[in-house]
Amino acid sequence: MRLARLAALTTLTLLAAAFAVEAQPAGKMWRIAMLSAALPRSTPHYQALEQRLAELGYAEGRNLVIDFRTAEAQHDRLPALAAVLVGRQPDVFVAIATPSALATKRVTQTIPIVLAGVGDPLGTGIVPSLARPGGNITGVSLLNVELSGKGLQLLKEMVPAAARVAVLWNSENRLHREVGTATEAAAATLKVGLQLLDVRGPDDLPKAFGAIVSQRADSLLVFPDPVTVAYRKPILDFAASRRLPAMYPFREMVDEGGLICYGPNLIEHFRLAAGYIDKILKGARPGDLPIAQATKFDLIINLKTAKTLGLTIPPAVLARADEVIQ
Repeated sequence: MRLARLAALTTLTLLAAAFAVEAQPAGKMWRIAMLSAALPRSTPHYQALEQRLAELGYAEGRNLVIDFRTAEAQHDRLPALAAVLVGRQPDVFVAIATPSALATKRVTQTIPIVLAGVGDPLGTGIVPSLARPGGNITGVSLLNVELSGKGLQLLKEMVPAAARVAVLWNSENRLHREVGTATEAAAATLKVGLQLLDVRGPDDLPKAFGAIVSQRADSLLVFPDPVTVAYRKPILDFAASRRLPAMYPFREMVDEGGLICYGPNLIEHFRLAAGYIDKILKGARPGDLPIAQATKFDLIINLKTAKTLGLTIPPAVLARADEVIQ
C-alpha cells in the first residue's frame, strides 16, 4: 500500500512539474530578437535573462531561437540592425538600452517590444504611460533620472572637499538630457562645479581624459550609458592612474576596481524582463502590462580602492552600503 501511494505521489509530482512550466504548443519554436546598443551577449546580465527564460521553460535549440545583435557602441548602426531583426518577424523583440528602444520603436508598431536597460521610457518618449503603456511596448525601467542626483550627493559625502566634478555623458543618449538637468540641480545645492564631457564612442575618451587633467577636476561621475559600460576598462584605468575618486552607475565597475556605485541591480532587472517575455509568449498584450520600475538598488563600495586613493569612507556611508569589497 505504501509503495502504491509513493508511486502515485511521484506521478502527481512529475505531472505538476510538467504543468508548472506551462509548456507551449508541441513543436512551436519561439523566436526572440535582442538588440544591444553596445555590450556583447556574454555580459552577465544578458546571461541572467537567458537563465530566467530557461527556468520558465524556454530552452534555446528546443523551443527557442535567440537572434542577438549589438551595435558595439556605434549608435548610427542601430536603425539598420533593428530593421534587419524586425524583418525576421520575431515573436518578441528585446530592446536593450534607450538608444536601441528608440530605434526599434521607429521600425515596428506591431511586434511586441520588451524594454531592458532603459532608464526613463516615459521621459524619453518611448511610452506615454508607465501604468498603461499601450501599443506594442512594455518592460522594465531603470529610473536613472531619479538616481542621478543621489549619485552626486554620495560622491560629495565620500569626498567632502570635492569642488569640481568631471561628468562623462553622451549627448546622443536622450536620457542624459534629463539626467544632466537633475545632476546640475544637485550640483547647485551641493555647491559643486561640473565639467561635462561628451563621450559618444571610445574615440572620445582620450579627449575627455585630457580635458579632465587640464581643467583639474578632483572627482569623476559616470552616467549610465552603453558606451561607458562597454568601455569601462579605460575609464577605470584612467581614474586609477589619476587617483580620481569616481562614482559609477553599476556594480560591475566596482567589482573591477571602481570606488563606488549606486544604481539598479542589473541581474535582477534583466530577470524581470525575462518574465515579460514569458507573459507575452503566453498571450498577454504588451500595452496592457505596466512597465516595472527597478526595486533593487546597489550601493557598493570598494574599500581596497578607497585605501589606494587615501580616502576614509565616512561611517554613515559605510552603514548604508549593500556590500563592501575588502
